[in-house]
Amino acid sequence: MTTIESKVTLSVPAASVYQFLADLNNHRQLMPENITDWKSTKDEARFNIQNMAKLVLEITNRTPNSEILIAAIENPPFPLQLKWEVQEAGTQTQASFTIAAELNIMMKMLAGGQLQKLADYETERLKELIKA
Repeated sequence: MTTIESKVTLSVPAASVYQFLADLNNHRQLMPENITDWKSTKDEARFNIQNMAKLVLEITNRTPNSEILIAAIENPPFPLQLKWEVQEAGTQTQASFTIAAELNIMMKMLAGGQLQKLADYETERLKELIKA
């Protein structure tokens, strides 16, 4: 299992960050430009990664003000799970985004760097979008 993580510190309460992340409709704002045909509900998102794959994500677990687990369903190119964790630290909130993917050595070489860029992009977008 390949694990990729990105963290960001925000100057807003953890409950606000969690509320934003717990609704997949909001995740469109976190995605890079190569994401097309986005359709979502609070619990599910369907989209295309330009010239790569079609993905369907579904929230599989919500732990209030703490964690959101998201799984790729409907034949993803490889088994994939996303996890957002929020933790209040004094007057700030630490948000971490983890991508866990079952990648063979070849896929890790091809996709590992791109997945890290995606994780970093999403946490930076979260920081831009959620400001005190």
